Amino acid sequence: MDRKTALLLEHYPAGQCALNYRTPFELLVASRLSAQCTDVRVNIVTKELFEKYNTPEDFCKIPLENLENYIRSCGLFHTKAVDIKAMSQKIVDEFNAKVPDNMKDLLSLRGVGRKIANLILGEVYGEKGVIIADTHCIRLANRLGYVDSQNPVVVERELRKKIPADKSLIFCHALVAHGRQICKAQNPDCENCFIKRYCKYFKEIKK
Repeated sequence: MDRKTALLLEHYPAGQCALNYRTPFELLVASRLSAQCTDVRVNIVTKELFEKYNTPEDFCKIPLENLENYIRSCGLFHTKAVDIKAMSQKIVDEFNAKVPDNMKDLLSLRGVGRKIANLILGEVYGEKGVIIADTHCIRLANRLGYVDSQNPVVVERELRKKIPADKSLIFCHALVAHGRQICKAQNPDCENCFIKRYCKYFKEIKK
């Protein structure tokens, strides 16, 4: 493990998922809602939504328009509602109403890509070596010099090579925390960054 990785993990030792959930299925739904939406907004929406609907069976029964009204403020509400109802139906029909525990089956669910699948596998099922290549991860992995690509598949593959498997999930959560607190998309606080000496981006702007 290199020094910048060690410092990240040391600085954010209690890294955890920013989405609020109580069950694997709730995390799956919240993850789908989080596309192009802030985790803060998703948590506000799901607090009310999950009080009434929180199982695959519930989401199979809720009328599409009702679900759209609940999640409207998350954006892309029609597409997300259709996806959530479709994934719920498949989970009930093919997986005994349980969220799958492997990549192949997770990717068979409508609206689920590798980012969501890796989050479920790592956060819920404790699988090691998962990399959640979301916007924070991609931005920081490039700025810090771990990768040189905006392609999430490439970012995931390269980080798997560089981050110890048993630290990969907390590493991803640490990147999210660092991206929100210091390494923001606009106006990153480089002067107060504890890993700037190891940062590719900082070295480039100081040339």
